[in-house]
Amino acid sequence: MKYNRKPEGTTSLQKRKLKTKPLILLIGILLAFNIFWLVGWLIPDKPKQTDEEVASVAGKPITREQWMSAMEKEVGRETLLDLVNEKVMAVAAEQYGIDVSDKEVDLEIALIRSVDGRSHSGQDEEGMRKKIRSNLILEKVLTKDIVVKDNAVKKQYDENTALYNILTAYRTAIIVVPTKADAEQTIEELSKGSSFDVLAKERSTDLASASLGGDIGYINDSTDSIDKAIVETVADANEGMTSGVIALSDGTYAVTHVSEVVKGQSFKFKEVKDHIKREIALEQLPQTVSPEAFWKEFDAKWFYGK
Repeated sequence: MKYNRKPEGTTSLQKRKLKTKPLILLIGILLAFNIFWLVGWLIPDKPKQTDEEVASVAGKPITREQWMSAMEKEVGRETLLDLVNEKVMAVAAEQYGIDVSDKEVDLEIALIRSVDGRSHSGQDEEGMRKKIRSNLILEKVLTKDIVVKDNAVKKQYDENTALYNILTAYRTAIIVVPTKADAEQTIEELSKGSSFDVLAKERSTDLASASLGGDIGYINDSTDSIDKAIVETVADANEGMTSGVIALSDGTYAVTHVSEVVKGQSFKFKEVKDHIKREIALEQLPQTVSPEAFWKEFDAKWFYGK
């Protein structure tokens, strides 16, 4: 994927967002896959007759065939496209002798997490790693014949060292409620053993995170898309810690839970040299290229035709 440059004067955070944007966009596809998988998992394990009634309204049935057809139209095409592209890139890696190490995937995840930790919300870690690995293969295939001088790579690193100093990140879930009394009642129920995930789905007025059990992904000291009171509360929190009542700037209240803490780290030049070289090479491409461009080469076919 091609990275575009901002005009001079762009902040370090904006530059980092720009450099990791292609991977962030691809991660969004994983959410559709997770939804499709979850719905499939919830389907009762019994003979699946197409005329079986799965629901009814005013005595009028909704059949299994109607249900499955609706699911396929909603997320089926995107899910299958994702699977085909992953397979195409796996074949491309074998064909061109390209390898992607776990360490390279870890680096990309760290960079994404530091810029847009909310992109992790509701995401399956294993699925995300597969998608990132597939995208790295694509980038390596596209840039394998592009020559980038070492001094250009070092220059970019020296000018953007802040991009590779990753802050400590906190995997956070929230429950947002209208009043302080609601927040206090929520804390009381949590102390008695109620599930944070369930209470978030039942009570939280933050609809985007409520459907994910309150999960808002990873946040750090530079996160500006979350109320500052939440960011300050989770700073220096330990794994498994649930907060007290947090007053938010819009007059509502929140309770937070930190499920994971990822310590900050700084990447040295030798650790990110290949990453930077690939970014510079991608900028030299005349246009963006998707995995679909390789379908013909590797004889990829699918249910939806051409």
